[in-house]
Amino acid sequence: MSLAMDRMSTTVGTFAVRDVRAVLPDRVLDGAVVVCENGVITEVKEGGAAPVGAIDGMGSLLIPGIVDVHSDALEVEVNPRPGTSFPIDFALGAFEARVRAAGVTTVFHGVGFYDTGGGRHTGRTLEQARSVCAVLRIRMESGRAGVAHHVLHRMDVRSPLALDVLLECLPAQAPGVPAPMVSVEDHTPGQGQFRDIDRFVAARAAEQPGKTREEIEKLVRDRITGRDALLVNRDRNVERLGDLAASGRIRLLAHDVVSAEEIADVRTRGARVAEFPTTLEAARAAREAGMPVVMGAPNVLRGGSHSGNIGARDVAAADLVDALASDYAPPALLAAAIRLAADGVLPLTDAVGLVTAGPARTAGLLDRGTIAPGQRGDLVLVDDSGRWPEVLLVQTAN
Repeated sequence: MSLAMDRMSTTVGTFAVRDVRAVLPDRVLDGAVVVCENGVITEVKEGGAAPVGAIDGMGSLLIPGIVDVHSDALEVEVNPRPGTSFPIDFALGAFEARVRAAGVTTVFHGVGFYDTGGGRHTGRTLEQARSVCAVLRIRMESGRAGVAHHVLHRMDVRSPLALDVLLECLPAQAPGVPAPMVSVEDHTPGQGQFRDIDRFVAARAAEQPGKTREEIEKLVRDRITGRDALLVNRDRNVERLGDLAASGRIRLLAHDVVSAEEIADVRTRGARVAEFPTTLEAARAAREAGMPVVMGAPNVLRGGSHSGNIGARDVAAADLVDALASDYAPPALLAAAIRLAADGVLPLTDAVGLVTAGPARTAGLLDRGTIAPGQRGDLVLVDDSGRWPEVLLVQTAN
């Protein structure tokens, strides 16, 4: 397809497209006309007249703006290499352009609240968490943001200080605004995502070719010993977070859940979302408990988890996934959705829903994620004629 368009953002006036295949929640509407007024979808119809100046989609796919509920990619923009960093506001501008090019219009930045060392992620400090939250707030208040920015507060549950800083950074409560999301995380080797110690050691060895396996094993043992000394903080933090969740102050996510028993436990402690369950058992238990299940889009494209856990494609095939997240690769979202549909794992409407309506509902954002009158005018025009989809145009309500 030769169609190529400038990406744009318009908040006032009329925006319209015609002759598109609009992906609705329950069907694909061929030859569709979609109209937005002042950032809100006002009309969705099959054929018929379109407003003067409507963009001719030439049969391209039109999907809602992609909602990413877990992105760690800003960390890489800020800290591209160990020991190097860019100003956060500069990195955010560069990142914004990247995610728009991937069709993402709402992004939850994973901000790590760690005071015990972030392992490979040396930028995960409490001071950087404060700074990133402040820059994101300023960017949104400026009215110039190219996408809607939110924070996914990633809290190390063994940290003695992180929760106090996280509470400082939580946005003020406002009527009609969903509670901020907080992910309870424990990346201690030997449990959760890293329960396979041998695989964990092998991965660290591949990242540090100058060290012997024995040296890597000692580093891992030392990390486990150091983290075990922090166990006293876990129960205290979990209890405080549970109280916040019960009061509606936060929306609590359970990270890297392993089993049905763990799902029952985190549910009792206030968690309402299962983020990256590592087994099919945990995903199924989460669904039965009414907890949305978030899996990684890179996992779908790679055909499995880099940590050796359950493949997201298998979880999707079992109809247990509510949302896909980019994790570390924003372009993987659209590609994963299109690939799931092309491979017959899911119908196109359901696959697209995993990166639009599903994550929007998971985050409590009910004003976006579908192409329907009254929804935010976040729209993405896609050329899906090749092996990989190409974003042609992004329209946002920001």
